Amino acid sequence: MKKEQNDLMQKIVSLCKRRGFIYPSSEIYGGFAAVYDYGPYGVELENAVKREWWRAMVQLRDDIVGLDSSIFMHPRVWEASGHVGGFSDPLAECKNCHARLRVDHLLEDVGAAADEKMSEEEINKIFTEHKEKIKCPNCGKSDFSDAKKFNLLVKSNLGNFTGDWDKEPSYLRGETCQGIYINYKNILDSARVKVPFGIAQIGKAFRNEITARQFVFRTREFEQMEMQYFTHPENEMEEYEKLRQARWQYYLNLGFKEENIKWHKHENLVFYAKEAYDIEYNYPFGFKELEGVHARGNYDLSQHSKFSGQELNYIDPKTSEKYVPHIIESSVGVGRTVLAALCEAYTEEKMEDGERIVMKFPRKLAPVKIAVFPLLKNKPELVEKAREIYDLLKMDYMCEFDDNGNVGKRYRRQDEIGTPFCVTIDFDTIEKDNTVTVRDRDTMAQERVQVDELDKYFREKF
Repeated sequence: MKKEQNDLMQKIVSLCKRRGFIYPSSEIYGGFAAVYDYGPYGVELENAVKREWWRAMVQLRDDIVGLDSSIFMHPRVWEASGHVGGFSDPLAECKNCHARLRVDHLLEDVGAAADEKMSEEEINKIFTEHKEKIKCPNCGKSDFSDAKKFNLLVKSNLGNFTGDWDKEPSYLRGETCQGIYINYKNILDSARVKVPFGIAQIGKAFRNEITARQFVFRTREFEQMEMQYFTHPENEMEEYEKLRQARWQYYLNLGFKEENIKWHKHENLVFYAKEAYDIEYNYPFGFKELEGVHARGNYDLSQHSKFSGQELNYIDPKTSEKYVPHIIESSVGVGRTVLAALCEAYTEEKMEDGERIVMKFPRKLAPVKIAVFPLLKNKPELVEKAREIYDLLKMDYMCEFDDNGNVGKRYRRQDEIGTPFCVTIDFDTIEKDNTVTVRDRDTMAQERVQVDELDKYFREKF
């Protein structure tokens, strides 16, 4: 990572901690690697991201329904999906400092590649060829053990009273889409849907990542927003292209700059996939996967039909044709979207009195929409009027009441959390014309607005 990119990443991480977006988990105990907690503003941003995704994917679509499946599922689900046997990353240990590292990441840093379909022997061959160029990120040495594949599923003792985890294993889910596949028939039978249709879900997943890095980009506990779309085999690629176009437009509608996103086509496909693309975002550490859009064929339903013994066919009500639907998928991480939104919004601007940091979130994503200030906190009449306006606005918008410090400091604080508008109540409000000052975050322009007109004013703005 270049110095300026590293500096930007550090600034964003620092702002997230300082302003209550994201904290290291269990920090008073020294932290817990690759797990994070979302603070007061972080959870609002996170919820806004999920709300916009759900609106685009479910609310505005007549052919997609929602689901919230359980985190725990029957262990056979993970056998059918291939996770028990093949869900792994290559692990190597630095012989000097004993750090455990992902070999595919080490190879990626020197321009080589290893993918999940390779055997340990194939990975070690590539690893050996490049070992002299590879440095341990912890100690700088180049002395590693051979690579070994390490399963990423997180085991649990749920329902296991023998103490032997290998005898009766259960797992925290490694991805959310399996809950969709095993509920496909339930939804087909109960929700009046017909192929083609989709099932959308937002939920937690867990992976025992060897090297979790880059802040919330890669963590061991994370939240996914996934949609699986079931279609006739002949229409799979047509629907796939529609989904690709819709997902690209979604990020533009969200306010992302087009130069900061790009498509990356998968060259090495899993055997059942017809095509796979990632939408990559230009994070401070480079273009990395934000969302995957994949054409998966009928592999998922066929596997669960085979392992469960249940027929998962679809019978067309018009033609009586019987077939296993093919699936196209959209999968994106909440944390990765939040991080992209933070990177997109972070702005430093030169001012006459120094520099201001402002988070220029699109209004739909801003954690706080409106901040309300009394000009002076020691004047009860101003505080009372400010509280009255705050109580009125908070019924429709996420608002914050702020009377700490002078107005200039309050503006800077609200700029750093990305609040689009600040409303200041002064003596003119009470004694003269019942107007308030509304200040715009991006332009810093101020205008006087009648208190009775605030509802109409902000409805137009938002």
